[in-house]
Amino acid sequence: MSNEIDQQQLYSGPDGNSPFRGLGGLLRQNIKNLTPYSSARDEFQGEASVFLDANENAYGSPLVQAYNRYPDPMQYQVKMRLSQIKGVPARNIFLGNGSDEAIDILFRSFCNPGVDNVIIVPPTYGMYEVSANINDVKLKRVLLTEEYQLNLEGIAEAIDANTKLIFICSPNNPTGNSINRDDIETLLANFNGIVVVDEAYINYSRQKTFIQELTEYANLVVLQTLSKAWGLAGLRMGMAFASEEIIEVMNKVKPPYNINEASQTLALQALANIEQVNTWIKETLQQRDNLVLTLKDMAFVLDIYPSDANFILVKTTDANSIYNFLVERGIIVRNRSKVELCEGCLRITIGTPQENDKLIETLQQYNA
Repeated sequence: MSNEIDQQQLYSGPDGNSPFRGLGGLLRQNIKNLTPYSSARDEFQGEASVFLDANENAYGSPLVQAYNRYPDPMQYQVKMRLSQIKGVPARNIFLGNGSDEAIDILFRSFCNPGVDNVIIVPPTYGMYEVSANINDVKLKRVLLTEEYQLNLEGIAEAIDANTKLIFICSPNNPTGNSINRDDIETLLANFNGIVVVDEAYINYSRQKTFIQELTEYANLVVLQTLSKAWGLAGLRMGMAFASEEIIEVMNKVKPPYNINEASQTLALQALANIEQVNTWIKETLQQRDNLVLTLKDMAFVLDIYPSDANFILVKTTDANSIYNFLVERGIIVRNRSKVELCEGCLRITIGTPQENDKLIETLQQYNA
């Protein structure tokens, strides 16, 4: 199917002649009227030595590191370090308890329950659907093409006056491929709503990040995370990059202390070790190439899809049988065989050389 579409097909506004015009018509009325919680730390400027404002335990914590004080509600130091790394002003950065919090806040800010809808493009990350269901927001599914790319014509047909968000995961989970950049820009330029580009795996990709396009598209939200390449999944810190106006809305809706002090402190330490992370990325990509070459020779492997992530999607003759065979031997992969367009597929994360060797040895036993 051709991706050549009329620009007007994507536009959901009232007059049919201009794209995104700002958040005025997108925000829920109750969010427009919301007065955010004002924490004790929000109510003064400058430095202080005595804090008697937040009903904290002044004596400390029963730990080596003291955690008796509430953390910075806006995570200033972490955002400043991310600003240096990402090349984007701190005011354009939101930090959440994982990217999942950012996803949920977008639903709560822009989607009226029982009225509005969002579009996802399966197969894709499952939390978009979960968040939609939690927030009672209708979900419209437009399947990717057989090449795992956007069906722009199908998206255009799905958009209506109540479509607020479109979620695009690139590189995509579980398929691993990057979504065609021109297609995403077509949506950004013509959709009268917010386009969310989830870049959880961007550090492994050959494509450049969409963060560089924030000044070009006021309706763009880019999600990233410290859980993957940065190896901080246990800290739960996700990032959203967007216009200052959108970030202000997200900060207004979030809980006052959504990122704890330990996570902020450890994240700052990790962000000082870019060279280590880059080394791991290079090693992961080499291991991915090695694993693909080895798996291609196994009789049960029908296809291995191109990947820009730290995992591969492998089409097999019997995904359930292989999955159970591996589980019985203490190796866990992800069975995606029941996901649309992923029939017969296993998603395999790239491990250490030792873990990958064990996987290969075990699969060779199955192959035999």
